[in-house]
Order: sequence, then structure tokens, then C-alpha cells
Amino acid sequence: MLAFPEARTVAILGDTHGLLRPELTKHLSGIDLILHSGDVGQITVLHRLKQYAPVVAVRGNVDDHLDGLPETELISIGRRLVYVLHVLANLDLDPAVSGFAMIVSGHSHQPLIRTTKGVLYVNPGSVGPRRFKLPICFVRAEFSDKGIKTCLIELVA
Repeated sequence: MLAFPEARTVAILGDTHGLLRPELTKHLSGIDLILHSGDVGQITVLHRLKQYAPVVAVRGNVDDHLDGLPETELISIGRRLVYVLHVLANLDLDPAVSGFAMIVSGHSHQPLIRTTKGVLYVNPGSVGPRRFKLPICFVRAEFSDKGIKTCLIELVA
């Protein structure tokens, strides 16, 4: 498990598919941690993101060439547990029973923020190439003693 006890402001990204948009990087100042839910596309995307904050990324279905990326990752942010994977349908545990505060996934390019059984599910959508008419977006999450506040941010592109 990776621990980030001091992280408060987290950028949650997904499905970059090798594209790091300038419109996104404008939003990364003041970020404590970046989570990437897979389909990175090119390792250079992660290297560039690390210029802004520590990065935790998982392997997506287009990332077979990125051997160093795990399929899943468990992270402690403050005192909350966050589980990251690419395809939500591959979740093989009960997040509420496991004590997870948040599940982060990607793959669908469709943004989603919902709470089920006390667990926050976040799919940041895609900040990579536009797919169909889906928005180009990511999620900014604020972790505090009171909870996790999320905001979907759509980029103009």
C-alpha cells in the first residue's frame, strides 16, 4: 500500500491515451497527488505529470507495453483508503467491507461520481483524445477530516 498522509488535493485522471493536453496542465498547480486510472498510452505522459505532483497509475487495456504499472493499487490518502483499477467490472471485492472510502476506475471514458454503501465511486472520464461526444474531463478531489469533496472539471478543447 502506498501512503500519502499529507495529501489533500488530488487530481484524478484517466484514459489519456498518450495525450497530455495543455488545458489540463493549467489545473495541476497546487495538486498534492495525481491518480491515473489507466490507458496511459505512453510513459512520457506519466513523466510529464510527475513534474506537478507524485503520480500513482494503474495499467489499462492499452498499456500492455508499460510493464511497470500494476493492475490495481491501494493507496492511503490522509486516513482514507482508495482503490484504483482500470475496469470497474473487474472489481473482485466488496469495497464497503474492505473499508475503502473511494474506488477509482476508468475505461469507459464516461465520467461518474456516485456513492454506494458509503463508498465513493469515481470515474474521471477522459482527458485524452475525444471519444464520441463524451466530455474531456477529470476530477479534482479534496480530502479533509470531514470527508472527500469531488468536482468534475470539463476542459474546453
